[in-house]
Amino acid sequence: MTQKERQARSREEIYQAALEEFGTRGYDPVNMERICSQHGISKGMMYHYYSSKDELFLLCVERTFADLRAYIEQDWKAPGSTAPLESIQSYFMIRECFFQRHPRQKVVFESAMLRPPKHLAEQIRALHAPLREMNRRFLEQLAAHAALRPGVDQKKVIRYLESVEHVFRNMLLHDQDASAAQDLHTMLAAAGEMLDMVLFGVLQQPDMPTKPSPQ
Repeated sequence: MTQKERQARSREEIYQAALEEFGTRGYDPVNMERICSQHGISKGMMYHYYSSKDELFLLCVERTFADLRAYIEQDWKAPGSTAPLESIQSYFMIRECFFQRHPRQKVVFESAMLRPPKHLAEQIRALHAPLREMNRRFLEQLAAHAALRPGVDQKKVIRYLESVEHVFRNMLLHDQDASAAQDLHTMLAAAGEMLDMVLFGVLQQPDMPTKPSPQ
């Protein structure tokens, strides 16, 4: 094994140890000493490659964002090939499938996006930029192919759907808690119901009064 291969193996070993710690405990309880002691990594090797807990956390965040982006790009279908509701449902659920398969990265993602350490917020935002751009590209394509309500333009639709994305997962998890359902088939059905309400509303509009005809 070459020196380059040994270095790559050591880095990967440290990354996997950090991912297990951050991916099960979140950011705050983890420190370098714990990662070393719990995973048989010498402090000399650790500090040879990584200087701080923050550097390791950002590494886990960066890998999580990159892995999620690659997973979505591999499986998504371009809007226009299916109905808008089905396209959005499929796009959002691809992410849920990724997190079902990679629960530690789910915890890292939520730590970074929902509870980011304040001193790392700017760096996390920069790491998230490629994933955010991919989401916007999808929403732009969707808005371009969808039949929009009169008076609603594509920019408004994109802003609205970007805000929906941030609350969708909480809505889905709340529904899971209420029904005690965990399988992806049930999640997919619940996602369809939620998105139907989000896109088409929940209240029946009252009949508008008829204007009196001119005499």
